[in-house]
Amino acid sequence: MRIAQVTTYVIKQPTESAYLGKLDDGTSPRADDGYFVRPPWRSLYSPHMETLLVCVTTDDGLEGWGEALAPVGPEVVAAIIDRMLGPWLTGRDPRAVRPLWDGMRDLMRERGHLVGHQADALAALDIALWDLAGKAFDLPVAQLLGGAYRTEIPAYVSGLPEPTDEGRARLAADWASQGAFAVKLAAGKGVDEDLATFDAVAAAAPGVRIAVDAHWAYSLAEALELGHELDRRRALFFEAPLAPEDTDGHRELASRITTPVAVGESLRNRYEFRDWLSRRALGLAQPDVARTGITEAMTIAALAEAHHVPVACHHSVGLGVALAAGLHVSAAVADSPYFEFQPTTVPFAQRILRKPLGAGPTGFTLPDGPGLGVEIDRETVTDLAKES
Repeated sequence: MRIAQVTTYVIKQPTESAYLGKLDDGTSPRADDGYFVRPPWRSLYSPHMETLLVCVTTDDGLEGWGEALAPVGPEVVAAIIDRMLGPWLTGRDPRAVRPLWDGMRDLMRERGHLVGHQADALAALDIALWDLAGKAFDLPVAQLLGGAYRTEIPAYVSGLPEPTDEGRARLAADWASQGAFAVKLAAGKGVDEDLATFDAVAAAAPGVRIAVDAHWAYSLAEALELGHELDRRRALFFEAPLAPEDTDGHRELASRITTPVAVGESLRNRYEFRDWLSRRALGLAQPDVARTGITEAMTIAALAEAHHVPVACHHSVGLGVALAAGLHVSAAVADSPYFEFQPTTVPFAQRILRKPLGAGPTGFTLPDGPGLGVEIDRETVTDLAKES
């Protein structure tokens, strides 16, 4: 069995509601505006659903699918695969997943490309190779990883995409009525404003645990002030509080509050996570499998376990391939308490699957077929790519 072809699909599709909802002024991002910033957050966002899918096909017709978390510029990731990584993989045995991972990693390792778009490209191909290996051996990926600790993966509802606290509280109450045990707030808008949102949601949905994602917005002093208040409110976790490069600041924050500091979506590899874990700069590791790949995610999970830190995989705008990959990793990690449920993106994620994943505000069902356990509708993927 040899790899015969590597095909990329750039997806840029309009959606009914923007990721993270309307802007603070109540308006929706326009599809023709291009990338934009949502103050006070600093990152670029897209008014579209953007991602990069890859299909690795063998000489006997077997297909493995992967996906990179590429919410902006997926064509950059596609170019890396088309021009460098795909040609290198062609002709090789796809069942040698770990040796192939090491080989792809080393191609640009000394040039600093263990991070950024190349890391995203590596992740997509690694997921596709695990999918292929599972199909070749007729086993689910979780079994190839050593077995599933769970087949039902608990979830927290990520984001309450309304521009007012009244709207967020109403959404939280609705999710609570559907059985959700936890929600995560898109915060970072000022300590007082974040606490007001927290309290409004807590009042509307008593008994529901609340996490806070600050989107890297705060100084250490502000994060400490908010963190102490979150301690009093028994928050589930405090995600991305400081600038993503401020490891020492996160370490100090983590040492001075009891709410777990959650970090991981900005990190791509074991070396970065090792640094954060050894410094005790995080209390909840959040690797995104569509940015690390399955091979690296499992290594990161082992490092986290050695430091007695639980792993809760991050998931945002990925489609059904990224979602399935994250679920297999979550199932195969011993201490993985919950997974991120994105209500605005999951319906779109299901569009490329012939059979939808079991997904809802209470959690996910691990797909049990060979490989990732999902069947991709290639015609739909091709049509979405043509429209992008």
